[in-house]
Amino acid sequence: MAPQRRSAPRAAADSGAAERRRPSRNKKERAPRETPRETWLRIVGLGAGLVLAAFLLWSSLGTEDGVTEALAHRGEVLAGRFIEVPCSEDYDGHRRFEGCTPRKCGRGVTDIVITREEAQRIRSIAEKGLSLGGSDGGASILDLHSGALSVGKHFVNLYRYFGDKIQNIFSEEDFQLYRDVRQKVQLTIAKAFGISVSSLYLTKPTFFSRMNSSEARTAHDEYWHAHVDKVTYGSFDYTSLLYLSDYLEDFGGGRFVFMEEGANKTVEPRAGLMLRVSRSTCCCDTRKPVSVA
Repeated sequence: MAPQRRSAPRAAADSGAAERRRPSRNKKERAPRETPRETWLRIVGLGAGLVLAAFLLWSSLGTEDGVTEALAHRGEVLAGRFIEVPCSEDYDGHRRFEGCTPRKCGRGVTDIVITREEAQRIRSIAEKGLSLGGSDGGASILDLHSGALSVGKHFVNLYRYFGDKIQNIFSEEDFQLYRDVRQKVQLTIAKAFGISVSSLYLTKPTFFSRMNSSEARTAHDEYWHAHVDKVTYGSFDYTSLLYLSDYLEDFGGGRFVFMEEGANKTVEPRAGLMLRVSRSTCCCDTRKPVSVA
């Protein structure tokens, strides 16, 4: 009988242990589960965090670690923006002409000089001309005013080089569009700098340019150096750039950069955007333009 009394308590003890372990399993089974709404909020929060991280990375790359500021974003449509700046001291040694020499210095950007359709039409003129040659390096030019065309490492006069064949390449409508756009550019510059358009004359060079990431072959291909146009071209008092393609759509890199203390100012090109400059230090983005597929 004694053995029976000893076995009963062990059974009771084992049963008690089993009973004590069951609540712990029940707690695990009753752990709160995530509702669909909570799951959705967690996913949204994670997505927002990734978007913010990507935006901050893009901003960091786009502003080159905070040393540049955008004067004109490619997504903006600007009726006109003009910023007056101190005149470069490099102009002091040049002869002045009353009524033509700038009385103020500055930078302006506008999208309303020509339409997008006109930009496409005049770009097609440039493409037809540049298809006749092209530089071995990264910068090719076509000057309808003087006839200069990049061919390999040299320039040729396309009117003499191709002779009567030019009539089969450019139409009279092409030349008329070129003249119309040139006059609109001159009028815009005269208005921005407060001079009479009759006092403003076209000087050489006046050209289309095509830039890519090819390695420079001559000094003419190194377009990215800082410069003042009045020093580079003594006849220049005003400079204008009329873009015929879109930044980040047709190409990457290749922004226009105004050099300043503290933070450089950049222009992100878009077709039809006109940039007008007088007496200012500038250069092209050192990140060479490359085609965007």
